[in-house]
Parts: sequence; structure tokens; C-alpha cells
Amino acid sequence: MTVSVGMTRRRPSRLLTWIAEHTLLVTIGVLTIAPIVFVISTSLMSSRQALTATLVPNPVDFSSYIRVFTELPLGQWFGNAALYAVLATVFMLVSSVPAAYALAQIRFRGANLIFTAIIVAMLLPPQVTAVPVYVMWSQLHLTGTLWPLILPNLLGDAFSIFLLRQFFLTIPKEYGDAARLDSTGEWGVLTRVVVPMARPGIASAAIFLFFHSWNDYYGPLLYTSENPAAWPVSYGLATFRGQHGTDWSMTMAMTVVIMIPVVVIFFFAQKAFVEGIALTGVKG
Repeated sequence: MTVSVGMTRRRPSRLLTWIAEHTLLVTIGVLTIAPIVFVISTSLMSSRQALTATLVPNPVDFSSYIRVFTELPLGQWFGNAALYAVLATVFMLVSSVPAAYALAQIRFRGANLIFTAIIVAMLLPPQVTAVPVYVMWSQLHLTGTLWPLILPNLLGDAFSIFLLRQFFLTIPKEYGDAARLDSTGEWGVLTRVVVPMARPGIASAAIFLFFHSWNDYYGPLLYTSENPAAWPVSYGLATFRGQHGTDWSMTMAMTVVIMIPVVVIFFFAQKAFVEGIALTGVKG
């Protein structure tokens, strides 16, 4: 009798726990998906219907998408955004991977001091150095272009170096020592041993910087605002929204079009991204 009473008490407790856990997950899921559904729904409305309290398009209207591709220089904006994101990511990998490898796998005097400086640079707000850096690029006659945002990645990205270093620390140093015994130099150890084993971490750093560059608004606002030919999609969308604040259907249609490349890239790279994040930071 005592056993049956105990089991009866446990069942409601487990049921309430299950309901509480899944209710929280469902709530978070709805709060995450609802804005996306709202954007897509509004993009399929007419300009008049988008200004009403209607949440479901009736009828479905694709004219906003047609206008986005015919009335706006979307191809140019996409090209500028792709140039910015791709080159920034490639330059970051070329500079940050060797730097992170040296900090993680090579013992040398001053390594901790350099790593501390990288942490400080990562925490420093970009607004602090915006004025002197802008003056420097202005003297080089590169303002009005995206190069002031692309070229600094050749000197490394603080967050990427930190992320890659933490991942490289999870790779046993015995692999590198074995390669050195075969007369392999440090560059060979990096390219033949460490990089193949660190692909998830490298992919995570690349995706982080690519998405940051693709969605960057502050940088293009600072350097390309006076030159419409150099605008990426992020700044183009903000400018269009400011000039056509009442045309919400077209604004939402443009937002959906801009989101598509990011969603597609993450869909194909999510496995490497999640694995890289899960394995990063195991060691300090």
C-alpha cells in the first residue's frame, strides 16, 4: 500500500515537471519564430494591407518582392556585402590561424602578455578608436570604400584569435612533437597536422566573422555613407527603411531576401559550427 501511494505521488510530480519543461521550450520557440513569421507574412501583403492590424496576408501578394529586385540596386548591394564578408573572412583566417597556433602550441617568452593584449583589444569598444582610425584611412584616401573594413583583418581579429587559440589548446601537443621528429617545420605542423584537426574551430571562427561582416551596419555607416556605390545590403536596407518608412511590405520583403544567404550558409555549416563551439574552451 505504501509503495502504490509513493508511485501515485511521483507520477503527478513527473507529469508537472514534464509540462513545465516543455512549456518553457515551446514558449522560447514561439518567441524566437514569431518575429520571423511576422516579417514573412508582412512581406506577402500589399502596401495598404501592411499598415492594418491584419496578421495574415489576404490575398497573398508577391509584388513587393518584384519591386525589391526591379526598383533597388540589390545586386550591387549584395556584391558589396559578399566582397566585404568573403575578403574579411579570408584575411582573418590567413592572419589569425597562425597567431592562434603560436599562442596555443608554441612556448615562447611573452606569450601570456600578448594574449592579455588580445583580450584587452577584444573588450575595447570600437567607438573608442573610431576617430583616429578614420583620420588614418582618410589620409590614405580609402574612405568611401569598404577597404577600411576589410584590410584590418590582415592584422588579425582579436575575437577570432581568442576563439581559435582555445580550440587549438584541445589538440594534444604530442601530434606536433611527432611531426617535428620527422623534420617538419612549424609551418608544416600547422598546415599538415593542426589545421586538419581544427577544421570545426576554424569553421566556427569563419562563420562568426562572415555573419558579423554581412550584418555590419556601423562600419559601412562610418566609411561608405557618402558613396552609394559601396553600400552593402545592411546599410542599403537601413537607408531604404529611413526613406520609405511607410512601405512596410517592401521593407519586409527586402529583409527576407537579405536573410536567405545567411540561413542557407548556416544550414550547410551548422554541424561544423556547433562542433567547434562545443569543443572550444575546454582548456584555458
